[in-house]
Amino acid sequence: MTGFVSTLVEAWDELRVHRLRVLLALIGVAVAVTAITGITAAVQMMSQAFREQSERHNGRDVTLTADVYPAWSGEMGTTPPTPDPAQIDAAYTRITEQYAIEYWSRTSWTQAPFRFPTGAQMVEVRVVDPDYGVINRFQPTDGRWFFETDVDRLAPSVVVNEAFWKALGEPSLDTHPTVVLGGATPVRAEVIGVYPNSWREEPPAAYGLTSHMTRWATPTDTYGNAPSLRMWVPPEMSDELQPLITRDLSALMPGYEVSVYPNEFDNSLDSAATWIILGVGGFALLLGGLGLVNIALVTVRHRIREIGIRRSFGATSGRVFFGVLMESVVATFVAGLVGVVIAVAVVKNIPVERVFGGGIEDMPPFPLSAAAIGMACATGVGALAGLIPATVAVRVKVIDAIRY
Repeated sequence: MTGFVSTLVEAWDELRVHRLRVLLALIGVAVAVTAITGITAAVQMMSQAFREQSERHNGRDVTLTADVYPAWSGEMGTTPPTPDPAQIDAAYTRITEQYAIEYWSRTSWTQAPFRFPTGAQMVEVRVVDPDYGVINRFQPTDGRWFFETDVDRLAPSVVVNEAFWKALGEPSLDTHPTVVLGGATPVRAEVIGVYPNSWREEPPAAYGLTSHMTRWATPTDTYGNAPSLRMWVPPEMSDELQPLITRDLSALMPGYEVSVYPNEFDNSLDSAATWIILGVGGFALLLGGLGLVNIALVTVRHRIREIGIRRSFGATSGRVFFGVLMESVVATFVAGLVGVVIAVAVVKNIPVERVFGGGIEDMPPFPLSAAAIGMACATGVGALAGLIPATVAVRVKVIDAIRY
């Protein structure tokens, strides 16, 4: 251990003596390591931004969706049977309790009449439960999403899009604005949140709670389809739960066809970008290593007399080889460390809103794997760059070195 430490100290002293010769080569290595670690971290941030955007539409990883359809022969002159809401709700509740699913939501679409200042209008309503906001990372731009306590409110509440909000006259949510929800039993619904339009010309739309819409929406205005059940489950259990939930839900709902399927994420962009970054960074490291080889060879030529004297005093070939090799390794290690520090400083100051066009809810930490890869590549290039000079130093003959 003492010999290894002394070799490191000796290598560091030699670098201090020849620091001007190796500075340019080390700058190239540091820049390459900065590129590898910094861009890898940025790619992970971009991947997280894309993943969160996908989760806002399809649910988190992994979200299982259960759909039920009344069995129907499809014969001419017959119509599909109407699903029984009470039976479906009871089955969904049984499934979520049986498998201890913490976050779940029924989802369906309906139309409901709302009375705006300019007149009544049919509005598309997404009927959900409060956990839908967690599963789909729903973030209103103003106001809030539904709380569990909203389920038992004596009057309904809605979260509306910007078109709906503007049709109401853009009232401040601090004033608790309301809108009349029409139907067989008209009632005033409170607007508690506003979210962006999905596209520029999107008409008024809203989210409503299942319990509220079932109670106050006119039955004839619904589409008549059974609601889906979204369940956020651990990824490692999704493959196991999928057939079990299908089996149990089919047993709870005879006469219905049951389909349970997971959402899927495409990680090809992340993998491809990682390999491209590693390739470009590795090429830059090799260029820096070649420059370090040339400088190390020149340095060894100037140290032939020194090496010969050390050999004459008993220094073994292995000691000389390891000493010259460690000079390159220590140099590139220090350069890699500088590169990682620069990469961390750059990544921590990236303007996320401007670069990715929106905030990241779960900001990933700086990837230690990227820093480790950068340091490993820098150290490896240093070892490769030191092999040739170390081999030349070992082949130096003592008598020739002393005469040099």
